[in-house]
Amino acid sequence: MAVTTQESDQYASIFTTKPAALVSTAVWHGRVRGAFFTHTQSGAGDATSSVALVKLPPGSVRLILPGSFMYVNWTTASATIDLGWDAYTNLSGTAVAADPNGLLDGLSVESADVIGFEELTTLAGLAADGYTKLFESKDGVVIRATCQDVALADTDSLGGMFFYMQD
Repeated sequence: MAVTTQESDQYASIFTTKPAALVSTAVWHGRVRGAFFTHTQSGAGDATSSVALVKLPPGSVRLILPGSFMYVNWTTASATIDLGWDAYTNLSGTAVAADPNGLLDGLSVESADVIGFEELTTLAGLAADGYTKLFESKDGVVIRATCQDVALADTDSLGGMFFYMQD
């Protein structure tokens, strides 16, 4: 073994590679912004009912799950929540399919609780990117919560804040 000094891919592309690469503000020097949401279910909703929570703006946007949170009060026994996105068009004009559990898959929410995403191991394959997800869209991306397995009860509720980076 030996002591090594290395660089992140992003650091190297900006400071080491010549000519320096242009890096999106969703990667480096972006501003952190927040999107607040609340929802109260109006009437019962069958299994696979969903709620559009927020719409991220167009362009390169990095959703930051650590620090983001939501309060979930879905009262039906055995309720689980999925978190994902609706279909959208990427910056090159290609359609990107919806992924209803692309961020969170089947988290048990049988009792009311605040979910701090940094504590979850059920986040869908996002560990390698620091529990963030980069969206590059022409028209923005809708983030959606879905109850896949049981009905939503009248007055079930959600509320919280998603943080994202963009300039």
